[in-house]
Amino acid sequence: MSRDRYDSIIIGGGHNGLTTAAYLARRGLKTLVLEQRHVLGGAAVTEEIYPGFKFTVFSYVVSLLRPEIIRDLNLPKHGLTILPLESTLTPLPDGRYIYRDGDAGATYRNIQQFSRRDADSYKEYGHMMYFMAKAVKYVLGIVPPDPASLNPLELLELLKMARHFLSIGEEQFYTLVKLMTMSSAEFLEEWFETDPLIATLSSSGIIGTFLGPRSPGTAYVLLHHYMGEIDGAFRAWGFAKGGTGAISNAIASAAREFGAEIRTEAPVAEVIHKNGRAVGVALQSGEEIYAKTIVSSLDPKLTFLKMIGESHLPAGLVEDIRAFNIRGSSGKVNLALDRLPDLGVLKGAGPHMRGAISISPSVDYIEQAYDDAKYGDIPKNPYIDIIFPSAIDPDMAPPGKHVMSCFVQYAPYQLREGTWEKRREEFGDNVVNTLAKYFPGIKKHILHRQVITPWDIEQKIGITQGNIFQGELSLSQLFFLRPAAGWAKFRTPIDNYYQCGSGTHPGGGITGAPGRLAALEILKDLGK
Repeated sequence: MSRDRYDSIIIGGGHNGLTTAAYLARRGLKTLVLEQRHVLGGAAVTEEIYPGFKFTVFSYVVSLLRPEIIRDLNLPKHGLTILPLESTLTPLPDGRYIYRDGDAGATYRNIQQFSRRDADSYKEYGHMMYFMAKAVKYVLGIVPPDPASLNPLELLELLKMARHFLSIGEEQFYTLVKLMTMSSAEFLEEWFETDPLIATLSSSGIIGTFLGPRSPGTAYVLLHHYMGEIDGAFRAWGFAKGGTGAISNAIASAAREFGAEIRTEAPVAEVIHKNGRAVGVALQSGEEIYAKTIVSSLDPKLTFLKMIGESHLPAGLVEDIRAFNIRGSSGKVNLALDRLPDLGVLKGAGPHMRGAISISPSVDYIEQAYDDAKYGDIPKNPYIDIIFPSAIDPDMAPPGKHVMSCFVQYAPYQLREGTWEKRREEFGDNVVNTLAKYFPGIKKHILHRQVITPWDIEQKIGITQGNIFQGELSLSQLFFLRPAAGWAKFRTPIDNYYQCGSGTHPGGGITGAPGRLAALEILKDLGK
């Protein structure tokens, strides 16, 4: 038994857990982070899987990382550099393509080839989404007030929130209601008529969800992905130099500078609690470590049902957490290449290779992939969001060689036939075969491939069903309902036991927001 006593112990060294640790240590709390793997970051990691090639194994881009966290923790000092990801190209089977980047004129001319109306609407749509994202960004920085509470302070917070949203204007408020309730495809069809453009834009509404572009509620996920900003540029996407693991490492470096201790290869078996109060953790090794405050950055099912156990929790909460939707739906295929492949519709190493390439030729194409996954099948023609990290950051691969990162929808956690262990390579084959339709000859350039399924994500980093957001971003699992009604303020029924993962408000993505908000609530409770 360890005699060490800490002020706080953080379970899980993902970017949210590290953010919580950094904020607590910054206020002078003796803080310990316990991570089960040999590497920090959870889903935000960079690993050299094939000699000389660095893969952003599970995640790939950054946009939602909160600017206040970057400032508070001075992350640039700790090595964080965000490189711009300024374009999106959608190649089409007929040899045409849609290309959008920071050049408004060039983007207009490209879309105009498909529809003059859409070219005219695109700028207006961008302004509208900018305004909507600015309006909703407010909720990323607040603790969700409980509408069922009669506490005057809670009612005051609800009133503030109501005033905020009512202040945006009647027309904008109606648009916001649509975004909160419609499907991404149907919402976009009110603006555009070009199917590949609608498909590519609507794909932001399905990232990390087990929903199709025509599923109600995906318009909010679309909006969620519009709320990022980099260096003050709203709706900007980027790639962290060194991969997404560099974000986790920068936060860890800041936490250590503030005095936090971080241990890897230290998996936690359970939270030790006595008389309804958390007092420490027991490691799988048998070691016990005690602290005044315990914080879990794990997903809600692990945080409550595994770390504490159902018999020690209110029956209503147990039912809510059991029902919490955390279906895995996403996979990754990471490729090491002997050269940068040629895109069939646009050859050469132009600026389009330093942006995103979206395999989303039509809404029906994505919806069919969803239909396959919905019934437990592996889609033969998946939606793929591609970047070449080494084209943005040459240090990701040896000179002349390249890394290709392919985020794939859909990969259902539960297969109708067989197991992921036996069918993993079939999934990889489907992805590579789809890539070959757009990158002729790519197969001969593949030196190594890594195929990641939801089952692999669960096995490697522990997230239930491999859901990268630690739970669907559906209306029934947002704000004061995330992860359960009455328990959205980062606290739990166990005194001194808190939650800080992406399964809490405001949800998934590399935001750091749950970690920061949880830390602020803990410090408030401690009077710091």
